[in-house]
Amino acid sequence: MRAFGMYNYLHLDSWYQDSVYYVDQFGRVMNLAVTLDTALQKPREVFRLPTDLTAYDNRLCASIHFSSSSWVTLSDGTGRLYLIKSGKRGNSASEKWEIVFNEELGSPFIIAHSVSFLKCDTHTVAVLLLRVEKDELDTKGSGFHITLEWITIAEISKEGEHRYEIFKRRVLQGKSVPHYAAIEPSGDGLMIVSYKPFKFLQDEDDNSEENDVKVTNEKKDPLYYWQQTEDDLTITVHIPQDITKDDIKVRFSPDNICVTLKDQPPLMEGKLYSSVDHESCTWIIREDKSLEISLIKKNEGPQWPELIIGDTRGEFIMDSSQCSEISESLMHLTSEVMNPNPEKEKPPCNAQELEECDAFLEDSASLCRFDGDTLKITHVINLGSNQYLFSVVVDPREMPCFCLRHDVDALLWQPHCDQPENMWEHIATFNALGYVQASKQDKKFMACAPDYSYAALCECLRRVFIYRQPAPLSTVLYNRKEGRQVGQVAKQLVATLECNDPILGFQATSERLFVLTAKTLFLIKVNSGN
Repeated sequence: MRAFGMYNYLHLDSWYQDSVYYVDQFGRVMNLAVTLDTALQKPREVFRLPTDLTAYDNRLCASIHFSSSSWVTLSDGTGRLYLIKSGKRGNSASEKWEIVFNEELGSPFIIAHSVSFLKCDTHTVAVLLLRVEKDELDTKGSGFHITLEWITIAEISKEGEHRYEIFKRRVLQGKSVPHYAAIEPSGDGLMIVSYKPFKFLQDEDDNSEENDVKVTNEKKDPLYYWQQTEDDLTITVHIPQDITKDDIKVRFSPDNICVTLKDQPPLMEGKLYSSVDHESCTWIIREDKSLEISLIKKNEGPQWPELIIGDTRGEFIMDSSQCSEISESLMHLTSEVMNPNPEKEKPPCNAQELEECDAFLEDSASLCRFDGDTLKITHVINLGSNQYLFSVVVDPREMPCFCLRHDVDALLWQPHCDQPENMWEHIATFNALGYVQASKQDKKFMACAPDYSYAALCECLRRVFIYRQPAPLSTVLYNRKEGRQVGQVAKQLVATLECNDPILGFQATSERLFVLTAKTLFLIKVNSGN
């Protein structure tokens, strides 16, 4: 339902503001552009899918993604992908949609994202396809899994002829529909926000080996044990009797560790959960022939949930003092008597104080970055209770931004794949939007203006809510409770559509909102001046 039932049928061309597209039931791609302030051109057919869509019973919705200012990826919902050279779309005279590649790619999908770029002077398009597939082996869960297929299509020259072919296909699998999934502009990586983790599926040969390894690993003892305090971590590794000090190499860096014995492949290697003071890290061989490694945390205090990101071969050991500290800190939450003293000023927990809109449907989501070459996760951030709200394209040359709830507010984050030290930049805040949207039980779509001047959401039927950023007041206003003068006020506007048809599409530009129903496209002017 989340993948296809809540699908946004209206597609905003971020390369050309105030130009929207939709695919109608006959497979025609229709364009609507704003000519005057609120005047729309008549719907203009720019392309027609060759497939007779009425002949398919189980097809998905057709989906479009604008990979660049002159390239488009298009799915007809039957399992066929089209790569289209559109020409410059902002001008109808130079806009001519021409198929340069189309291929049947298996079961039906929708396009989650696509990018166009030059790699080694070759024009390349990377596309992310989303499918919900039946999982025959899953007897306890939903019975379905989600696949994201990352396809790279490149232009090749054969015998003086230029054509596009699939260069690489990679598949990720997970158990929940991703909130956000986008390919980096360079095509080198992929970012996903999801409730349950995704992982790459290797080729079948690799899979069988991987499964054998898993089975044998389950019977083995942990490869290493680790403990931690607020300041440091201690790792203990059992080593064979014939290994001497000269056979051991331990390399420390601020974010990585590598342990090798003799000339064997690394025993332990990978990215640490957090940074360490690598110059102060040490290792010794103890009397019981075990290797003990001491890591000094760069940031004192926070507990690490794992030692090496993605490495499950170790076992964390908690000492008795840490156990007692945790149980003491949780003591006030539990009691053998049900709410022993409800009259006191601060009872242990009063569920009535939690409003219905504060309860999240899901525990927490994670933000992961996957490397396109190694297919490994390079960054993981647990979003905790920072609920995902929506995504928006602020600059079409960059990755889409995603908006998260932080307490009562909503914060907009811009990914920068080329800046490892500032990979996610906070670029805007919508005050109180996190709280307000949570109280709207019938909400369907959310969006914001690319210039952050307002955020908006719509319900399934009729109503659209617009939340403007705080603006200076022309008159003097006082807060009645505190008696202080109020300098700025954020206005909320409500628009009610003159029809009862379900809202199927919703897009925001800096000055106007587009709202699509089965029969009508509504244009709402959001004048930023007042």
